[in-house]
Amino acid sequence: MGSIRTVLIDIDGVLTVSWQALPGAPQALDRLRAAGLGVALVTNTTSRDRASIAAALVEAGFTVDPAEVFTAPAMAATYLRQHHPGARCHVLNSGDISADLTGVTLRAPDERPDVIVLGGAGPEFSYEAVNQVFAWATDGVPLVALHRNLFWRTGGGLQLDTGAYLHGLEQALGRPAVVVGKPAAEFFATALRALGSRPEEAVMIGDDVEHDVLAAARHGLTGVLVRTGKFRSDTLAAASGRPDHVIDSFADLPALLDGLG
Repeated sequence: MGSIRTVLIDIDGVLTVSWQALPGAPQALDRLRAAGLGVALVTNTTSRDRASIAAALVEAGFTVDPAEVFTAPAMAATYLRQHHPGARCHVLNSGDISADLTGVTLRAPDERPDVIVLGGAGPEFSYEAVNQVFAWATDGVPLVALHRNLFWRTGGGLQLDTGAYLHGLEQALGRPAVVVGKPAAEFFATALRALGSRPEEAVMIGDDVEHDVLAAARHGLTGVLVRTGKFRSDTLAAASGRPDHVIDSFADLPALLDGLG
């Protein structure tokens, strides 16, 4: 498969939708492994921890080890340990990600937090909850976001995600949040370091043209967009750049990489 040695793969919308395998995706992943390529599953999913994600993928028919899964919550834990050691954190998130927040201290219910962690959107993102985040952040509490995805696709269709709230909070606060998941450069770099790969040897494949594909391309990876998941032709047309490649689905990636050789 040419000069490519490593493939970074988004999960939701690329391999699965609502944790059901997309057609041909398990077989394509097996083919990449058979070709000797390193694989990292890089996800902004915040509804499950990495062990649960790996288990769900195995149940859907994929061969996956939890060590291959890189999550935004795990990246947040690393960031918080390095930059806010011992901080009492308020986590607003839909889903249980506690297993990935190693070394992170959660605030007591009556405590003012030292750091706010904004996770994946869901019913927990009520007006009261988001307004409380705004009040603390206005008072100087640092705001850390797991990602800034605007929406994602489920079996029930497109759903709003954290970015829709985060953009408004940043505008109201007059300052940006620290984002630790995709499109943060360190997220991609962490996966590449784990595989001993350089950016020019790696492909990033995703269904989010900005946060998966173009973000990776800005850091030297080859960006591949799939027309599955939350892909929309109008979003691609309005994007800040053009992907290196656009393919119909993950099932087409092995043939694309063969062609790059």
